[in-house]
Formats: sequence, structure tokens, C-alpha cells
Amino acid sequence: MEKKDNTPMKISSISELHNLLSVPKPLHPLVSLIDNTKMSVDKEMLNKSFLMDFYKISYKFSEHGKMGYGQGYYDFNEGGMMFTSPGQILSTDVDAQYCGYTLLVHPDFIRTYPLGKNIKKFGFFSYDTNEALHLSDQEKTVITGLLDNIRNELNTAIDEVSQDVIISYIEVLLNYSNRFYKRQFITRKSVNSDLLSKMDTVLEDYFNKEQTLNHGIPTVEFLASELNLSPHYLSDMLRNLTGQNAQQHIHEKLIEKAKEYLTATSFSVSEVAYALGFEHPQSFNKLFKKKTDKTPLSYRQSFN
Repeated sequence: MEKKDNTPMKISSISELHNLLSVPKPLHPLVSLIDNTKMSVDKEMLNKSFLMDFYKISYKFSEHGKMGYGQGYYDFNEGGMMFTSPGQILSTDVDAQYCGYTLLVHPDFIRTYPLGKNIKKFGFFSYDTNEALHLSDQEKTVITGLLDNIRNELNTAIDEVSQDVIISYIEVLLNYSNRFYKRQFITRKSVNSDLLSKMDTVLEDYFNKEQTLNHGIPTVEFLASELNLSPHYLSDMLRNLTGQNAQQHIHEKLIEKAKEYLTATSFSVSEVAYALGFEHPQSFNKLFKKKTDKTPLSYRQSFN
């Protein structure tokens, strides 16, 4: 039996992607706006994964089918957005058909502009595709209006300020998307509270089963994987819900467990540090003092 090749297909240019999607050549080699209804993907391309060298911003609404989102599934019929950055692996969705638009931006198009550096500050570019931005009707109007402006500018004869104008629209689009994501964290507070409870359970189990002895201190990546979220989305969700990021939550749970060891066992401070997954007791002492204003030893003595 022939072994299936799971190596992602690398797509280096926007023109190459246009060709794969059977759409006309881009009007600009470094930026393009595609009407999703015009795309046609060859059957041989389905179930393949891709690695692109440019940013991809998609606004979609579904004719049929659902999209996974965290712990649930939601219809895309009211419109939603997904963001991916260069180097992320993408896969085709064979079960749903989408209308909407896909904006492609090569890093070289924005490299000499402030956005070239600032774009890394938009955490949603590292979210997984099942953490899409779901838009309200009012938000949908804002996004489609900005995409229309970009399309109109691309269809206008290129002049010396064309790039400035298009980049300005892209930056406004990203700023609005950032605002809408923050809104989504608030409106999904009940769902996120459930995730917070599940996160605490995952951490509690990790420490109670003494996985620290074999795997060390739990990482944000481990925690996000257990919750079916990306690390950036988990931290952003927690920050909006509690004011702390994922790393800070792990440290809080770590200190709680340390206090249990210090008050309920005869472990030395070094033994407590190793039991919690620290390679060096000094690192444990430093974190404990930072979080409690006491050394582990002085905390234990306060209970004697």
C-alpha cells in the first residue's frame, strides 16, 4: 500500500494560490481580495494541508454546514472571520460551502510600514481556526464595508498613494477585529466560565496525580491542548475574564499546591520544589516569595 504523504503543500506567492483556486490573477502581486464564491478547488486538493507565506483574513458565512468552536459547534450563517499568519498550516474544509471574501496580504506589502511590526500584536493571528470571530449584524456591516473599500482601491489605477490607502484600510480592519474579539470574550462569558472551571480541574488533576514528577510544571501549551484551545486564545480569554493570563493561573494553582505541601507534609522545601516540578529549589523559592511575600520556610513556620 502506498504511504500517504502528509507533508503540507507550500504556497509562496499570492499568484500561486490564485492559480490553485482557479480565480483570475491578482491585481497586485502582494495583496488580493478573493470572492469565495468564485473559488474552485480541485478534488485532488481536498484533505490536503497547506503552508502559506502570507497573511490570510477570511470573512465567511455558510450556505450549509457548521464550524467547530472550542467546546461547541456554531453555524456560520451570520458571518464570521478567521485569521492566519505566514507559516501556519491550513487545511481545506470539505463539508461546508462558504460565501464571503478572503483577503491575502504578503508581509513584503507592509514590511516598511508600522503595521509590518504592529501586526504581531494582534493575537488572533495565532488562534486556531476553531476560534473564529463571530460577527453581529452591525459588526458584519463594518467589516464588509472595509473589504469593499479595499476591493475598490485594488480596482483603481495604482498610483503613488495606493499602498498607503490599502494599508490604512487593513489596519482599521484589524483594529475593529480586535474590538470585536474583546466583545466576543464578554458575550461568551458563560461558556468561558465553564472553560475556567474545566481548566482548574485539569490543573488539579495534574498536581494530584503527581504528573509534575515526570513532566515538570504544567505549561500553557499543555493546558490549552487539554481545553482544545490555542495558547494565545486561552490567555486572551482568561485575561478578559479574570485579568490574568494562563501562565499566571498556572502559577496560582502551583502556589496553592505548594502551601498544601508546606502545611500538611514534612517535606523539606527542596522536596516540595521537586515534587512540584521545579528543577532548582531556588526557582521555587523565588516564585513563592514573589506570590506570597514570604519564603516557603517562613510560610511554614507561620503555621507552627
